[in-house]
Amino acid sequence: MSAPLLRRGLSLETFGMSKSFGALRALDNVSIKVPAGTFHALLGENGAGKSTLVKCIMGFYSADKGQLVLDGAEAQVRNPRDAQALGVGMVYQHFTLAPALTAAENLVVSRADAPSFINWRAERRALNEFLERMPFRVPLDRPVSGLAAGERQKLEILKLLYLNQRFLILDEPTSVLTPGEADEILGLLRDMAQRGEVTVMMISHKFREVEAFCDAFSVLRRGAKVGEGEVGVVPTREMARMMIGDSVVRPSAARGARPPRNATLEIAGLTVEGDEAREKVVDFNLKIKGGEIVGVAGVSGNGQSELVEALSGQRPIKRGQVLIDDKDFEPKRDHFARFKVFGLPEEPLKNATAPVMSVAENMAFRDFDRPPMSSLSFWLSPGPMRARARELIARYNVKTPSTETPIRDLSGGNVQRAVLARELSQEVDVLIVANPCFGLDFASVADIRAQIMEQRNRGAAVLLVSEDLDEILELADRIAVMSGGHVAYEARAEGADRTTIGRHMAGH
Repeated sequence: MSAPLLRRGLSLETFGMSKSFGALRALDNVSIKVPAGTFHALLGENGAGKSTLVKCIMGFYSADKGQLVLDGAEAQVRNPRDAQALGVGMVYQHFTLAPALTAAENLVVSRADAPSFINWRAERRALNEFLERMPFRVPLDRPVSGLAAGERQKLEILKLLYLNQRFLILDEPTSVLTPGEADEILGLLRDMAQRGEVTVMMISHKFREVEAFCDAFSVLRRGAKVGEGEVGVVPTREMARMMIGDSVVRPSAARGARPPRNATLEIAGLTVEGDEAREKVVDFNLKIKGGEIVGVAGVSGNGQSELVEALSGQRPIKRGQVLIDDKDFEPKRDHFARFKVFGLPEEPLKNATAPVMSVAENMAFRDFDRPPMSSLSFWLSPGPMRARARELIARYNVKTPSTETPIRDLSGGNVQRAVLARELSQEVDVLIVANPCFGLDFASVADIRAQIMEQRNRGAAVLLVSEDLDEILELADRIAVMSGGHVAYEARAEGADRTTIGRHMAGH
């Protein structure tokens, strides 16, 4: 096969596109227009209908009604293969590459006309000719498993260009990238769009990237299009208002002076193995004072999840110590109570709750075996447990039909609030949180970040592990970059340089 020639970008329009799942109206008469050769942002909160819309465009779903028009002609897309044939491709939040294959092999086998017998000399020549015309390159002969996250994301985009996809849909494309990698890739795609080679539509929640790279935007809320405009003309605050509607957003908690408390969390020489018996956290050292938030930044896969799991008692510690106020801490139930250690792990429905149990029962996990919830250390008293749950539901604004509703039936933001209500309703000396706002709406994000800041202001030592650098820059007093399983760089958050942080996140 000769190297494919990149043609001009496609225009795309949807007219009155609707999609329901039973009684749920996921998409309601949505019409958007993305002119050829532009970089368009699709904005909306979690559950706004963005994913449903792009899945209808890509053929994963069949719309109940509405039209898809490409370059002025109505298009029939019954499945993703139809979308590919029409020149529409998508880069998903998670990589879709075969890790054991090389970059060259991933590109060639992605073709619909890939032969059963491959002439690699000819294919490699064609691939090199293709890469000569591309704005970025990746090493063709290296297995994907050995590529950095930024190189994998570049390969995902190169794969679409190699397949002559001229309308590119990017779903949160920078969530696995350093700031430098994100700016590089989005900048190169913007340049390609400006030259008319491709058209790009990006789903994103990062206004900084939208303002830096996009030409225009459309906003979905509760399945309907509620706004659109040109980037640079419409202020960011107005974009945010379109997204959240009449939701009440709690003001950010002010950063207070550090209170005179001596509670400290010290992690000394911690080493933890991952699922494949390889060391994922290696001689990790970090000290956090009371009244301080230390944000751990890093590209996904550098040991952050294993660190939080070890501190939470979900994964054994191979070597090292955890000290609280210079005393040995072991991540087990009696130590959590004695040292007043609380936390919010990532994916709390999976890692911090029993999904089939009620909201009240989940809120009682910390003290179900102590009066007034129990007598004789085993006899549970439902009355006090429900009364306590009602108090916490009101105080932390948890939206639930009742205290007896299974916690799995709550929205993501309300699961977060319910877990935080349980964890923060007592005196906290150490707070460990991981990606606390991933996938949540604006109101929930503001509420949860404010509660984390309030604990810091009360004197808790807070370890914040997050893949959202903006979140860390907003909340942290100090930033520690985690790369290769250890702390590669530390800096005060005030005046921190995003480029320097990104360079260390990339391992440079």
